[in-house]
Amino acid sequence: MTSWKTWISAGAIAVTAFTFGTLYDDGAAKAAKGEDTYQLLDLFADVFERVKRDYVEEVSDEALVEAAINGMLTSLDPHSSYMNPKSFEDMQVQTRGEFGGLGIEVSMEDGFVKVVSPIDGTPAAEAGLQPGDFITTLDGEPVLGLTLNEAVEKMRGPVNTDITLGIRREGKEPFDVTLTRDVIKIRSVRSRTEGDVGYVRITTFSEQTEDGLRDAMKKIHDKLGDKLKGYVLDLRNNPGGLLDQAIAVSDVFLDKGEIVSTRSRDSKDTQRYAARPGDLAEGLPLVVLINGGSASASEIVAGALQDHRRALLVGTKSFGKGSVQTIMPLPGHGAIRLTTARYYTPSGRSIQAKGIEPDILVEPARIETIDRPTGMRSEADLRNALVNTDKSSKDASPDKSKEEGSKAEEDDKTSTARDDYQLSRALDLIRGLALYRSKDVHE
Repeated sequence: MTSWKTWISAGAIAVTAFTFGTLYDDGAAKAAKGEDTYQLLDLFADVFERVKRDYVEEVSDEALVEAAINGMLTSLDPHSSYMNPKSFEDMQVQTRGEFGGLGIEVSMEDGFVKVVSPIDGTPAAEAGLQPGDFITTLDGEPVLGLTLNEAVEKMRGPVNTDITLGIRREGKEPFDVTLTRDVIKIRSVRSRTEGDVGYVRITTFSEQTEDGLRDAMKKIHDKLGDKLKGYVLDLRNNPGGLLDQAIAVSDVFLDKGEIVSTRSRDSKDTQRYAARPGDLAEGLPLVVLINGGSASASEIVAGALQDHRRALLVGTKSFGKGSVQTIMPLPGHGAIRLTTARYYTPSGRSIQAKGIEPDILVEPARIETIDRPTGMRSEADLRNALVNTDKSSKDASPDKSKEEGSKAEEDDKTSTARDDYQLSRALDLIRGLALYRSKDVHE
């Protein structure tokens, strides 16, 4: 309790000094501020005792103090909060890439739990939860009145047990969805080839993300070799994670310049992070996919690559979280997550509450094949059509093996990108950029 009071006191003194510092000499000002601080603490102690004595049900000291701390922090911004020892342990496990629950990244908005992003391959993703959904009830109990940590704690539980979430989604009637809790093992990097393009998806920024990205790019390069046209980096529905991993991922594709800067209340604490020489993609075209579920660390990567013109951003506007949280352990009492800085992209822009606008806006859409009219004729079908005498031109009947190879490549593309219009557009952009790059090299 002593250390907690000291921390509160230090914060109150700093605020009071800023407000009244011009009215008193330094010694008198400090004395006045100290007196104000103790009066406020006396107020808290008075309320604390009255609740303990007169509340309709008995409440433990620990529960009251935790609620007071959490109320103080959550009133600052949506991302500051108190974590009790269990929540702190769960957070550390999640950062390492494995945790138990539903597989959903959430925030608090207007008293309800808001879905930032479901994590790929988890019960939340398989149930069809979407960024922007509001969770209004948990097993029929209203979320309104709970803190974010309390709501998250209720969503966690033993593996193979069910929980029913009440969902409110824009444009739809409220509905319920039942999820079965599972052990969530996050593989933060997934990759594959889309014909002659490397596709890499980062689902979250955990401790192994940079290593996973480097391994994925090596596998793609080993498979395609000189046929590799470029990369698509998919950051859609990526809720963020560790700052150092966002910097490391950006550094993989940049060989110089600033990646991000963080600025706290004291200008002396400003930090700038720069790229080291070496672009693992060797300058090949890069397209980054983003959407409203791309937040925090995802936006750091997207902003850095966009500002340096290293990548084209495709999709829809990102989430708009431009703040940095520091985890401050409280020995024996968990930790606090406190917003300590804002981050800025290399050009000096803050994306807080604004998000990052893509270079090419591509809304989600469904791709459908339209039947072509039969019986359509070409020039070669017309009577007395001139014969092509250009001996350098290719045979009108291409080699069957080439035709089959082309079809196989197309099948590879459509088998994975057929239902993803944004990815399909990204692949087209990569191939177009690679074509012009090839022409420039030869010229």
